[in-house]
Amino acid sequence: MFLPTTEKEARALGWERLDVILVTGDSYIDSPFIGVAVIGKVLVDAGYRVGVIGQPDVSGADILRLGEPLLFWGVTGGCMDSMVANRTASGRRRGSDDYTPGGLNDRRPDRAAIIYSNLIRRHFKGTRPIVLGGIEASLRRIAHYDFWTDSIRRSVLFDSKADYILYGMAERSAVELANRLREGEDPSGIRGLCRISKDLPEGAIELPSFEECAADKDAFASAFRLFYANNDPATAMLLVQRHGDRYLVQNPPAEYLTGEELDRVYALGYERDLHPFHRKDGEVKALETIRFSISTHRGCYGECGFCAIAVHEGRRVRSRSRASIIAEAEEMARHPLFKGRIHDVGGPSANMYGSGCSRMEKEGCCPKKSCISPKVCPLLKQGHGEQISLLKALRSVKGVKKVVVASGIRHDMVLADRKDGEKYLKELVLHHVSGQMKIAPEHTEENVLRLMGKPGCDKDALVKFKELFYGFTREAGLKQFLSYYLMAAHPGCSREDMKRLRAFAVKELGGVPEQVQVFTPTPSTYSTLMYWTGRDPFTGEPCFVERTGKGREEQKAVLFGQGFEGYAGKRGGSGPKRRGPKEGR
Repeated sequence: MFLPTTEKEARALGWERLDVILVTGDSYIDSPFIGVAVIGKVLVDAGYRVGVIGQPDVSGADILRLGEPLLFWGVTGGCMDSMVANRTASGRRRGSDDYTPGGLNDRRPDRAAIIYSNLIRRHFKGTRPIVLGGIEASLRRIAHYDFWTDSIRRSVLFDSKADYILYGMAERSAVELANRLREGEDPSGIRGLCRISKDLPEGAIELPSFEECAADKDAFASAFRLFYANNDPATAMLLVQRHGDRYLVQNPPAEYLTGEELDRVYALGYERDLHPFHRKDGEVKALETIRFSISTHRGCYGECGFCAIAVHEGRRVRSRSRASIIAEAEEMARHPLFKGRIHDVGGPSANMYGSGCSRMEKEGCCPKKSCISPKVCPLLKQGHGEQISLLKALRSVKGVKKVVVASGIRHDMVLADRKDGEKYLKELVLHHVSGQMKIAPEHTEENVLRLMGKPGCDKDALVKFKELFYGFTREAGLKQFLSYYLMAAHPGCSREDMKRLRAFAVKELGGVPEQVQVFTPTPSTYSTLMYWTGRDPFTGEPCFVERTGKGREEQKAVLFGQGFEGYAGKRGGSGPKRRGPKEGR
């Protein structure tokens, strides 16, 4: 069942009035990969009537088409931060968009969460609470660095004039919010919720204020470290941050869904299609990737410095049951458009499925130790054996001809698993690669990898993994390739580092990969903290930061063995290609 997008559709379901209206910067795709669809289906499953307004026209009365909700408005910028979706690393407006019908990037405003909240206020005076959610609000929930204005901005809750933020993967907190509002109860204590208060709550950890963060980079660094350290539901404390004469209050994160609850979320009956309301405007490219893909788990303990998954989804990996995943594949095989190919089985990092740590489950993630950096922790239980079994079972599902693992895999984890690592890689090579396998070494120079949080992905590990991959490929008589994601202009990276990366790529990888992106500072990551402060956040030592747009593009040009002018002329100087909706690290 599609969620309604007009009052006529709602009445066809027997709903005279909606309890919740969700507004998104993307078109409405009914898929378990789309946050609005998931939250909407979870709320309907809990007994609420929910509608969706996708990419409303901000210049007119499009926001009126579902009326006013009885309980709350849910507002999200979409599957990506709207500034990342709309702008290249050099600040240019992107011409295309994977989540917009027809592919032209002309429907989503910059800072969509703020624009949509103001749009609702303009048309519905004194309306029900406006609640922000999704990646844009989650990562901008405290004072944060904004690359596009090169400044520290307030929490998006203040700038949007919304009532609450539900941060992270918000199924549990969204249902609790609806329950409390329906019963007329105070929602301010809900886990996973941010609010504004005139008073300083008791027992809270107070971060340096917005004003202090804006004026002092050391204060900003201190605030971010406290924020990052309080993201695990098992250990997180109540946080507050003063903005002027008011306080942003961040409750501890919502408890993660259990395996059984996660299974239920993925069994809520998704159409795996673009809503008919949008189809007249053209196809949506994202559907090519996600329509027949399966998400096996949430969370990532990789903690790459430039990635916000640890802050949004959490470091702890929560895996779905094998039965749930098989059931989804069987349901998928009955879809009228299914041709026998499952395009991806994975998650943020595909080979974290089934992995975990007993200490982590009881006590939360170690506060001062990474699970896989600089080396894989001996307490971490790898899941390669379990994933081999799952993939074999998926291949046997009636109607399934090919199962692909297209999500990125952590090659350092494969090498560290002496029991099943090579077996897993061989299984992928023989059955689950569609021409190329994606890995993300990002760089090869130790000083850069350390700042990226990926010291285990060094040159030796990359060469060893490459030799194993091509050895298994030759043995099987197949023609397959490794695809490498690389990054230019990360804090700590110089032109000389890029020259050394190029030399290594030419010598060891057989040439420079096409998948190269220029680092873009996005809110709430350690790499962005380094970019703003110019310091290593763990040692306090200064680190080189390439800040000019030309200098950042020149680093990428160096990798291709060209001067900047020749590179820009050949490639249009358009900045990096965005990684697709399923291209994890």
